Amino acid sequence: MRPMRHGVIASVLLAAAITNASAHESRPGYLQITEVSDGRYDVLWKQPARGDLRLRIEPVLPASCKPAGPASREEVPGALLTRTTWICDGGLAGRPIAIAGLESTMTDALVRVHHASGAEETRLLTPVAPSFEIGGAAGAGERAVTYTRLGVQHILLGVDHLLFVLGLLLIVSDRWMLLKTITAFTLAHSLTLVVATLGYASAPLAPLNAAIALSILFLGPEIVRRWRGQTSLTIRHPWVVAFAFGLLHGFGFASGLTSMGLPRGEIPLALLLFNVGVEAGQLAFVALVVLLERSFIVLEMRWPRVVEALPGYLVGSLGAYWTIQRSIVLLGGLR
Repeated sequence: MRPMRHGVIASVLLAAAITNASAHESRPGYLQITEVSDGRYDVLWKQPARGDLRLRIEPVLPASCKPAGPASREEVPGALLTRTTWICDGGLAGRPIAIAGLESTMTDALVRVHHASGAEETRLLTPVAPSFEIGGAAGAGERAVTYTRLGVQHILLGVDHLLFVLGLLLIVSDRWMLLKTITAFTLAHSLTLVVATLGYASAPLAPLNAAIALSILFLGPEIVRRWRGQTSLTIRHPWVVAFAFGLLHGFGFASGLTSMGLPRGEIPLALLLFNVGVEAGQLAFVALVVLLERSFIVLEMRWPRVVEALPGYLVGSLGAYWTIQRSIVLLGGLR
C-alpha cells in the first residue's frame, strides 16, 4: 500500500476524534428485569460512570409500576449498580420500557427481561430507538443480531482502536503483508478478549487505556521512518507489532462486553457474536481505507503535501494526546 494516500479517511477520523475525545469511555448501560412473581420484578440497573461522573441515562418503567422499597446502590469500576424491586399492576407484558436521556448520548443500553414462565428477551436500545414494548421471548436470531451489533458499534466508535489499525495500514508495504498484519492483530485481540471475558485474566482500566494510547503513539515515529525510506523491526515485520499490541487492545474490547454484567450462562454466546461484530467492523474499516487508496490511484488524484502527511501526524499526535491525558488520569487515581 502507498502510505500517503489516506487524507480523506484521516479527516473523517479526526472529526470523530474531536467529537469523541474520550475514546471508549462511554460504555453501554445494562438493565436486567427479573419477574419473581406475578407483578413483582427485581430490577438491576448498571449506569455507566467514569469516576464521579455518571452518564445521565435512567430506565423508565410504565406508570403502573411503583417501587416496593428503597434502592440499594453500589459503585463498581466504570459503573454505578442500582438494585430495586418494583410492583407493576397487570405485569409488564405489552408495556413500554425506555432509557431516558439515551437519545442525547453516543452509547447504547442492553435490556434483558426474564419472565416468570422462563421466557427471556434481549433488546439493544440506541439513541435513535431508546424504548421498546415488552412482548415475549426473543428468538436466537434476534439475540445474535443484538450481540453482533454491539461488537460492530464497539469497534466503529472506538477511535483509538481504529487509529491503531490506520497506523498499521500506513506502514504495511503490500497486500500479503497487510493480510499477515490484520490476521495477527485479529488473533491477538481475540485471544485476550476470550481470556478476559471468561474471567481468567484482567487488566485495570486506567493503566490499560494508557497502554492502548501508548501503542498508537508508538506507531507515529515508525510511520515517519517509513516515509523517509528507513527501516525498523516494525516496518519489516508489522505483524509482530500488531500481535503484541493486539493483546492489549483485546482487553479493551473485553471491557466493552464485561462491563454490562451479563449472566454467566449468556457469556459464551455473547462472547462469540460480540467478537464476530468486532471483526466485521474492523474488516469494514480496512476495506474502506484500501478501496479509497485504490480509488485515488485510479483517479490519479494529487493531494497537497500537508494533506498527504495528515494521516501519519494524526496517528502520532492523537496517540501523544491520549497518552498524556490517560497518564494524568492514571497518576491521579494512584494518589
